Amino acid sequence: MIVEKLLRVALLGSSWVLYLMLALSVFSIGAMLERAVYFMRRNVDVDELGDELLKRLEKNDHEGAVKLLHEKSARSIEASVLAPAMTYINATPDALEDAITSELVSARQEMERGTNMLGTLGNNAPFIGLFGTVIGVIIAFQQLSNTNGAGNMGNVMAGIAEALVATGVGLFVAIPAVVAYNVIQKRIGDIEGNVQALTKRITAHLKAVESGWSRHTGTVHRLVSGA
Repeated sequence: MIVEKLLRVALLGSSWVLYLMLALSVFSIGAMLERAVYFMRRNVDVDELGDELLKRLEKNDHEGAVKLLHEKSARSIEASVLAPAMTYINATPDALEDAITSELVSARQEMERGTNMLGTLGNNAPFIGLFGTVIGVIIAFQQLSNTNGAGNMGNVMAGIAEALVATGVGLFVAIPAVVAYNVIQKRIGDIEGNVQALTKRITAHLKAVESGWSRHTGTVHRLVSGA
């Protein structure tokens, strides 16, 4: 009984699946473009930023260091993470590091905006397409049974071929979404690495100041290399 009801639903057709995939592809492309613009507008040389920041800190110009980060925050995610945490610059290095870590967690949420949809589409779009294919195959075999296995075989095979289009569309939606998701995650990882490297440079300077050591009296040019 239930099989017959489900069969009647399946015989309504699989076109709606293709329309659904088309709508999902639009959302997917929109999310990709939005994230691409977001990261392209926030791309600053982190090594240069770190060197300039350290120069100001070595001159004990904490206000200048904070001002630099605020100036760069619109174009640099790293600077936008460090700037609010610099209120702890006169506290202990551990306090500053904790503040930066907290800001980085908030920044990661912003950087990952829209990526959940890309990840979900990448994982599930092929199954949605496969669902459309299954419906199409059911319809094709129903047509075959109505002809008693003879006659209109061309239309039946054409229906199966058309059903397979749904799987192809599913893959067409999923593959770019997976690639975009991985690229975005790689970019986020790079930014987090940059922030950690800058944090180590700042805290290393603060610890050196606390101990009365100056890097200009030593042989090491840089305590912690930039990102």
